[in-house]
Amino acid sequence: MSTPPSTGPRLRALRTRLLVRIGAVLVAVCAAMAAAVFLVQRALLLDDFDGRVMDAAEHGLAGASLRPHDDRDLTFLDGNGHPDGLLAARLDARGTLTAAAVTGPDAGPRSLTDRQRAALHGIAPDGTPHTRTVPGLGTYRVAGLDASGVRVLTGLPMDDVQDMIGRFALAEAALGAAGPAVAGCACAVVLRRQLRPLGRVDATAAEVARAPLGRDDRPAGLPRVPEGDTGPGSEAGQVGAALNRLIDHVESARSAGGRDEERERRSEERMRRFLADAGHELRTPLASIAGYAELMNRGTAAVDPVLAWSRVSAESARMTSLVEDLLLLARLDGGRPAGSAEVDLVALVAEAVWEARAADRDRTWRLVLPADVLDASVLVTGDEAGLGKAVANLLANARVHTPPGTTVVAEVQTAERHVIRVRDDGPGIPPHLLATVFDRFTRADASRSRSGPGAGGSGLGLTVVEAIATAHGGRARVSSVPGHTEFTLELPPGAGPLTERQAWGLSEQR
Repeated sequence: MSTPPSTGPRLRALRTRLLVRIGAVLVAVCAAMAAAVFLVQRALLLDDFDGRVMDAAEHGLAGASLRPHDDRDLTFLDGNGHPDGLLAARLDARGTLTAAAVTGPDAGPRSLTDRQRAALHGIAPDGTPHTRTVPGLGTYRVAGLDASGVRVLTGLPMDDVQDMIGRFALAEAALGAAGPAVAGCACAVVLRRQLRPLGRVDATAAEVARAPLGRDDRPAGLPRVPEGDTGPGSEAGQVGAALNRLIDHVESARSAGGRDEERERRSEERMRRFLADAGHELRTPLASIAGYAELMNRGTAAVDPVLAWSRVSAESARMTSLVEDLLLLARLDGGRPAGSAEVDLVALVAEAVWEARAADRDRTWRLVLPADVLDASVLVTGDEAGLGKAVANLLANARVHTPPGTTVVAEVQTAERHVIRVRDDGPGIPPHLLATVFDRFTRADASRSRSGPGAGGSGLGLTVVEAIATAHGGRARVSSVPGHTEFTLELPPGAGPLTERQAWGLSEQR
């Protein structure tokens, strides 16, 4: 057996790509949040400061209104109670600056120089705050008011506000840098923990692949996926559990061979085919899961994460169903004794038709029971669950491989042998496939396959039907022309108990 390449390096590369992309997203999100918070804080600080500027302007206007006809009067700056650095100016009717002064911490108000007064030109007394740089004094927030011809400009220094805004910017930058680092470390821990079970499943599969299959040199026991990695709550756990069941069957099949050399050779051949078929078919859902995971890892905007995860879950379910079908077919080749019971074929087929009708409204589902069937008991001795699976597979085959509007008829007949017929008026099976339709992994081509999600199947459904029919001493047949395809399941009436191998294989499926 050739040794498949380990996916360990791929898992590590996947983890690295995930961390890089998650880190980029975190940096972008944190930077955007930090910028938004900074802008909001800056706007709040400026709004509060503008309120203080307008309060000072209103006080200045009230003081100037005591001498409305003297547009050079700034006596309202005299006295105490004014903030340091308060700037005030008077305007004439044309908006020209007539007087301007600034308060100091110790001395009284001092007049502004011409250069300083020039920085205040162009400010209208309309209550709108303006930011101006006054030479020798710094940056000011200035607003003007006009009441009954009295026009006053008032300003306050912005040094404290700008210093606070700068500190806010530094704090936001520090948080914006620390946030992605902390979140990235947490994501690394979570990703490593989540991908660790897949690594152990991969290591187990690689070790099994390297183990010799010959009877003379087989090891005491093949390794298993740890029980903690086989929980049904995750896709990795379901794959691990399926792999363990597969390994169990491989060991059982290898240890249950007979002494005859020819039988041993054929058993080993079946085992190799089983493993080759399983490996080949499991690659498709695994590739689909890896593809959707890669698309999500790349952060492709066109990929809906919820839809992608639903497709991953669907492919996991498909992979589990495929493994179960392969195990059933393998069990039918050899097993242990189990009991059997009488099965009413009419009730069995009727229930299967009702379930198909409830699951699919796009086709017409009919049940045909001739008069002689209604008047007699159509009983066989066998495994009810196995026969139910055979009938369900025939109906599912008609549903999957026919277009909407097709009529599917299930009929029960009785004579020397009990017969179940399932026919449809779909496009039919191509002639070159009729001879191999019951072989493993045989799939219809486009003439009988519909497109879209769920189209086609694993190619094991009809193989299971034939295997179950053979286990009950019957047979399965098919005939098909365009517009009429009919599958026939023949069973001996009142069949005796199943052989030990056949009965055990069917009972294990339940």
